Amino acid sequence: MKDINGKVAFVTGAANGIGLAICRALARAGAQVALADIQPDALESARQEIAALGVNTIALSLDVSDADAMARAADEVEAAFSKVHIVCNNAGVAVVNSLLQFTPTEWNWIFGVNMFGVVHGVQTFVPRIRKHGEGGHIVNTASMAGLQINPAIPGIGPYAMTKYAVVALSEMLERELAGSGIGVSVLCPAQVATTIGDCGPRRPERFGGSYRSAEPAEIRARAAAGMSPDLVAERVLHAIRNDEFFVFTHPEARNLVEQRHARIIAAFDAAARYYATRK
Repeated sequence: MKDINGKVAFVTGAANGIGLAICRALARAGAQVALADIQPDALESARQEIAALGVNTIALSLDVSDADAMARAADEVEAAFSKVHIVCNNAGVAVVNSLLQFTPTEWNWIFGVNMFGVVHGVQTFVPRIRKHGEGGHIVNTASMAGLQINPAIPGIGPYAMTKYAVVALSEMLERELAGSGIGVSVLCPAQVATTIGDCGPRRPERFGGSYRSAEPAEIRARAAAGMSPDLVAERVLHAIRNDEFFVFTHPEARNLVEQRHARIIAAFDAAARYYATRK
């Protein structure tokens, strides 16, 4: 989608971090923006910031894990703008803990937001984009943790599981939408300076209610030293315009992915040797 000027974008997790930065980048490119987030106060502040860039905006309070709420949000966006072209399924939470210590509530919440939030966004908006026939683009936020697990971040397993799922969903979606005029990108950033690790106060009552995140100091420090969300957003804007599927922001993370794939190739070699000895 080369020409973003005048298009309508819907962004989840838009009250801060990567989501708000994507809204800024899209607005500066001339898009009208619908911002969605579960934090009403921060969301309104974000809406005012984006509106000050001279584009039409609306703010929608939304729990992306609720499919019915996503459908209502889509109705509101179409009521305000008549159609949607760009959907950024960006909302996410990070709960860092051992797999063996994760509670049922934590599993339901992290998958409800990180994975089903993307599912709901895709299933709700793609048919509507197809209907107006003007083309569009879907951006699903995964993570480098969706391609490999960084050994320097203990307890990242449950989060990584959700992001692996987003990568798989996006790969399948790209195939299903081939030739439709609707592009698909999966955003896989590494460390970015956001507050995703302090997401406890935003947990809805149906997942146990808010709590104070006990994020390890090391992880907080890594996040604070991460890439600027605005640099990530510029990368996303470039990917939308150039129809890129994998959107990487940290070239230095390549080594970890190569290590994982080298292990996979070695396992194929081991399988070949095993079957060769049985002939």
